[in-house]
Amino acid sequence: MRWPWQQRWEKWWQGRHPASDTTALTQRNLYILPSRPGAAFVATLLVLLLASINDQLSLGYLLTFVLAGAGMASMNATHANLRGLKLDLKTPPATFAGQPLALDIRLHNTGAARFGVGLRLPDTQATDTAHADVPAQGHAQLHLQVTFASRGRHALPRLRVESHFPFGLFVTWSYWRPAAQAWVYPTPELDAPPAAAVEEGLPQGQGQPGLGDDPGLRPYRHGDSPRQILWKKSALALAQPQPPSGSMGSGGGGAALLVRERLGSRASEQWLDLAATRGLPFELRVSRLTAWVQRAEEEGLPYGLKLRDIAIEPDLGPDHFRACMEALAVIQEDRR
Repeated sequence: MRWPWQQRWEKWWQGRHPASDTTALTQRNLYILPSRPGAAFVATLLVLLLASINDQLSLGYLLTFVLAGAGMASMNATHANLRGLKLDLKTPPATFAGQPLALDIRLHNTGAARFGVGLRLPDTQATDTAHADVPAQGHAQLHLQVTFASRGRHALPRLRVESHFPFGLFVTWSYWRPAAQAWVYPTPELDAPPAAAVEEGLPQGQGQPGLGDDPGLRPYRHGDSPRQILWKKSALALAQPQPPSGSMGSGGGGAALLVRERLGSRASEQWLDLAATRGLPFELRVSRLTAWVQRAEEEGLPYGLKLRDIAIEPDLGPDHFRACMEALAVIQEDRR
């Protein structure tokens, strides 16, 4: 049960810090307080003031008020170091569960130079703060790392922007709630067994001429994607004695580059099916499918994915790989 004051506080907080991938630091969303050195500085001023009053020291009054004025000027400079700064977040790339996710934050400055701008996660230590100086009328970048232990689509944590410039007597800060979400793929199983897939291929010996009994292979042609090149097989072909000139054409060394034929001939398609992993704990089943998808993509072997009622047709390439990984990231265990 949430108390009424908690609901009012949450509404006020979200109004001050709406979720967005861009933010501008203004008087409305910046806060400032004395730091620990600043609190010690204030205590020292009080001691000086009391001593000056007790002993009627004119120079003591002068020193106290000069230091107090310097402190007030420092407070204004600290607040101005962040006021007017704009930040935006680049869409974060996908990562695997348990691995760091890189956040790329860009800082834009339309005024005077800013120094010692820090960015960190609120629950981390101050030593984990990333700092950058932003030149006048210029830009800078900061990088943070976030780790998610579980797969899925996760909201990014709020970020804390802060500064202690120039003397460290005050700390000014603001919170930023990014609206972007991060895709966290399942962790692939280490040393996963070969894929238990339903394959559709040509009979042995029906592959491309001159490429042995492995169906679906052909020499590299201009325009083929580098992801289709089978580097290991190509290296083995290069190491083998070359046939007499004219028997393989005039391609030279380039003829030894072998690629996997894509969907045109349906030579080496396979279906990776969740049902093939029955008997394992559910998360291990997902991890094994992830390893199979990753292996098929690296080998250039067209693959499809079946997850209960979801079927992704066989294909290759970054878009297909992302679609399969996102489907694996959000699949839930059927407890019926």
